[in-house]
Amino acid sequence: MKKIVLLMIGLLFLSGTVSAYKVYINAPDSLAVGKPLVVTGTTTIGVGTTIDVVLYHQMTTTSQVKRLPVTVQSDTTFKAIFDTTGLKPGVYKVEVPSPGSGDSISMRLVTLYDRSDEISMTYPLNQSFTGKIYIAGEIRGLEDSGVQIEVIDPYGLVVFGPQYINTDNNAHFAAEIPIALPGTYEVSFIDSKGYIGSRTVTTLTEGGAAPAYTPATTSSAVLVVRSAQSRSSRDSPAYFIVSTGTGPVTLYTSESLDWVIEYIDDRGVLHMVNDRGNRTAEKVLFQGNGKTIYVKIYPYMYAVADNVILYGENVNSVAISPTVPAPFEAAKPEATTARAAPLTSAIPVLSAALAAVVLSLKKAD
Repeated sequence: MKKIVLLMIGLLFLSGTVSAYKVYINAPDSLAVGKPLVVTGTTTIGVGTTIDVVLYHQMTTTSQVKRLPVTVQSDTTFKAIFDTTGLKPGVYKVEVPSPGSGDSISMRLVTLYDRSDEISMTYPLNQSFTGKIYIAGEIRGLEDSGVQIEVIDPYGLVVFGPQYINTDNNAHFAAEIPIALPGTYEVSFIDSKGYIGSRTVTTLTEGGAAPAYTPATTSSAVLVVRSAQSRSSRDSPAYFIVSTGTGPVTLYTSESLDWVIEYIDDRGVLHMVNDRGNRTAEKVLFQGNGKTIYVKIYPYMYAVADNVILYGENVNSVAISPTVPAPFEAAKPEATTARAAPLTSAIPVLSAALAAVVLSLKKAD
């Protein structure tokens, strides 16, 4: 019987080792308050399994801020997006509470910072609708320099920037931005150190009613937004060909799903953008040089499909590519081997083997 007991202990130890899984998460080291905190990861736990990703505030004691359930996708990845609006600056921790084994990385520290108090607005943020919004103020520490601003309209479209405007020897700035309709506009500020903060400017007509929506303007001319629509899934992405203009170009998707944008710029460099979640359009900004850009769009989630619209500002055309554009063909990754089944699937087999061994040893006695 001693042999049986030792064998059982050995097999149980082995099954315990096999059942352990690994988790690896990634998150930024620092982030401005108000920006989405995107946590991504991979795990050897079973595909389709729901796990929790938790955001904690690290002070003298640790307190939970929010817990998000996420599902492991068929490529073993997962993603959680935390809204940091209203959180206090400081050190936070993101973690998958059920730790993996071995070299798992299931926790990351993130420092949230807030520089918004560096912005002092000297022009009222509530204004009458005149076809323009007026912004003026000071950015502490930016004397005789410049600040980059971006203005987003009530529909989530960029109507100005991102573009640098000058600051004088008192760090004062001023600008007037043409707009097409009343409502609330978000103005964000960035300098060479990164994101500073944002302010909202609200414009209303005398009666408080908004006119019918028309494309917003960034100059005296009407901003033309071009678009194309195509069906897309993870296995069959949508491909687009974009002829750019000169100057800042904005590309963004419809909001039907959590979309991933890949694009190859005019230098042949591949970029991937996926940081907005499933409630906000994915968006890319770059400097147009009048050349052709190739775009690939697919949903982050597997086993889903939908129509996606690609919009382009300051572009000559947006067209569907009937075939995979040659630059993406050249950028295809090498074929990967099939993934092994999750290690936890070995437990039933080991249990059955253990029972068979015990039965055979009893018969031998």
